[in-house]
Amino acid sequence: MNAPRYRLYGFIIAAVIFVADQVIKWWVAGPLGLRFEGDSVPVLPIFAFTRTHNYGVSLGMFTAQTTEMQLALIAVTGLIALAVAIWMMRETAMGDIAALGLVLGGALGNLVDRIFRAPGPFVGHVVDMISVFDDAGQVFPVFNVADSALSIGVVLAVLLEFSGRRRDGTRQVKT
Repeated sequence: MNAPRYRLYGFIIAAVIFVADQVIKWWVAGPLGLRFEGDSVPVLPIFAFTRTHNYGVSLGMFTAQTTEMQLALIAVTGLIALAVAIWMMRETAMGDIAALGLVLGGALGNLVDRIFRAPGPFVGHVVDMISVFDDAGQVFPVFNVADSALSIGVVLAVLLEFSGRRRDGTRQVKT
């Protein structure tokens, strides 16, 4: 298989994550009826859909240190870097392409919230809705599909760093 097809997989993974994130956010606010922050629907004893608005980064971190505009600008820069990184990958780097695709899709999902959601353009709040262990997010932060993809992609990328390959998929030569 040639390298362009492998690169396309990274962008397909990103697109699937982005669409899933946006559809679930729409479903939670629309048909499920969680229109206001704090609205909750228990699903299982350890799982609930709870609508919250995240003013920081993934899992609610850094809410006091950054503004939504700063986060949006950082995300745009990161999206460009991720797209370039996927484009530079070789066909031997499928794991890295998958990791970057997950991160790209997650970052895009949260960026769209920051650009288009209330209170206004480039200062919107990210909608989170998945709550585990407690429906109020007291045990573990409430998160969304984009946050999950970002976290999994970063962990996968870190694990792949230990495999002895460069980021472009070639093997490091030990001397």
